[in-house]
Amino acid sequence: MLRLENLSQIGGKKRLCASKSISNRVLIMNALANGDVSLLSNLAVCDDTDVMLRALTEMSHEINIGAAGTSMRFLTAYLSTCEGETHLITGTERMKNRPISLLVEVLRSLGADISYVEKEGFPPLQIKGKCLEGGSIEIKGDVSSQYISALLMIAPKLKKGLQLKLIGKVISRPYILMTLSLMKEFGIESFWDEKTNVINVPHQNYVSCPYVVENDWSGASYWYEFLAVQGSGEIVLSGLREQSTQGDQKISTLFSQLGVDTKYTDDGIILTATGECVEQMEYDFVEQPDMAQTFVVACCLLGIPFHFYGLQSLKIKETDRIFALKNELKKVGFVIEEPCEGELQWKGLKCEQQNPIVIETYEDHRMAMSFAPVAIKFPIIIHHPEVVSKSYPIFWETLLDK
Repeated sequence: MLRLENLSQIGGKKRLCASKSISNRVLIMNALANGDVSLLSNLAVCDDTDVMLRALTEMSHEINIGAAGTSMRFLTAYLSTCEGETHLITGTERMKNRPISLLVEVLRSLGADISYVEKEGFPPLQIKGKCLEGGSIEIKGDVSSQYISALLMIAPKLKKGLQLKLIGKVISRPYILMTLSLMKEFGIESFWDEKTNVINVPHQNYVSCPYVVENDWSGASYWYEFLAVQGSGEIVLSGLREQSTQGDQKISTLFSQLGVDTKYTDDGIILTATGECVEQMEYDFVEQPDMAQTFVVACCLLGIPFHFYGLQSLKIKETDRIFALKNELKKVGFVIEEPCEGELQWKGLKCEQQNPIVIETYEDHRMAMSFAPVAIKFPIIIHHPEVVSKSYPIFWETLLDK
């Protein structure tokens, strides 16, 4: 339990962690290249990357990835290609209730030997690695991009490569582009035909290489949120690039609508609060779903009505984030609505605040961090603040270090 109150003058240089999205991808690619992990610099120090690194280093019979959804999906695909090895991959109770059948069925169609150990369609999984045939497959474009990235990363190892057709609307496109861009860094050529939505990855070999992981734009979003709510001040963040493979870099322009300007430097960025906000905000988060919580909370605290779209994937994240946002914001005094599937809206409707305001985190790191700026306006108590260890373990230390 963490009590936050009287937060003011949040500013100066704040420490960021490296991107876990990039870290977990390059760890898989480095393993596929049979590279030494010492070639990878500035890997994220967080739960999700720690379990990935341990799994790939130890390759034990039973691999417990805890609550790391990225690791579950990426390792399921990777282990399927490890010829002659058998592994059982499991996780927390929440992980055992996160569906994975779509990925498993596609991998089986490519020749993978995967069986469910407990409940059909859910982890834990027993995986017998083998040489997979590959070929042409289809997958819905509106599923988690981690399924698609998992398939793309093992594609070069398949005997026939992979021709992956994305059906319907493609969500989280930047994460797919990130995967393909990083694969190129490790020597893999791919071709995405935008007209047919077919991604073609021929059979080829990964090449191990040194790689420095960029810092995390998702983590940066919470410092943008603090400045926006505070309405004044300046924050310096290092290790971020304007030309980034991370889709969440979009926040650098989105937050200008909420009164925060971004200046790029050789070392990173400087954020300056202008206090100049739009009267209302409308945006499709289909390509930045992890940023939805940040903007929902920020807009409420700033009194800015909003209508956000493209939030379908929020229900299958660490928790049902749609439900969690509606429930916890009501405690702060804001009534947000879900007008349609995958949408959230606030028309300015308020209700009586809980006293004291106690925020539940639902085993979700982003719930904890996106609600932290509430403490600029009102005293709050955050249950299980330790959940930030999933992606940003130094968050509270960095926040409270004045």
